[in-house]
This record gives sequence, structure tokens and C-alpha cells, in this order.
Amino acid sequence: MGVRKRETAEARKEANKSIAFAKLNNCPTSPRKMRLVADLVRGQKVERALNILRFSSKEASRKLEKLLLSAINNWEQKNSEGNLEEAGLFVKEIRVDGGMMLKRLRPAPQGRAHRIRKRSNHVTIVLGAINNTQSNS
Repeated sequence: MGVRKRETAEARKEANKSIAFAKLNNCPTSPRKMRLVADLVRGQKVERALNILRFSSKEASRKLEKLLLSAINNWEQKNSEGNLEEAGLFVKEIRVDGGMMLKRLRPAPQGRAHRIRKRSNHVTIVLGAINNTQSNS
């Protein structure tokens, strides 16, 4: 039982070497605004995605650029002997989920109040390596 468990764990660890991810929690931007920028880089190669984010005028692109650089660094930590240019990294998955919502009240006419919802989001970027998946198949 122990040998089989160890072999499957080693196989899972080897498969996970080709992917890397980074998460950004409670980013104070609405998920809708962040998804507009995330859709630009989904499925792109890492170099092209960095250029798109660097030259985009949206505020969300600055945060996504930093998160993408973090995911690249995480991949480099996993694959210390691997070369970044040869790996062919691309944005395999980018997910923007709604986060915590701050609820505030704004005064309205005639003694009423309107609720203001300050939204935040969670972003997850998963990078995949093209060359590693082709060599395994």
C-alpha cells in the first residue's frame, strides 16, 4: 500500500511541475471591471500577456500584471532547472470571483438612505507550460 501511494504522489508532483498559480484575495475593485482586463489575457502566452497588461490604461491591469509576475516567479521556484523561454508558458486559466462586500449607507432625500455596495474580488491565475505537456503525451 505504501509503495503505490508514494508512486502516485510522485506522479502527481511531477505533473504539477508544469503548472503554477498565484492568487490575489480581496482586491478592492469590482469583479466586473477586473473581468474586462482578465478576458484580454486569457489563453495568451506570458510575454504577450505582460505586454497587454503593461500598456493597458485600466487600473485593474496594474494589479493583474503584478499577479502574473508572481505566478511566473512561482513557476521558476518549482522548476529551478527549467528555462522560462523554452517552457512556453501561457495563461491556462484566469478566474475572477466576487469577494467581500463593504456595505455603506448614503443619505438620500426626505430622510431616506440608499445602500452603497463597495465590491471586491478574488483573482486566480494558473500558468501552464506548452513544452512539458507535449513531451508527456
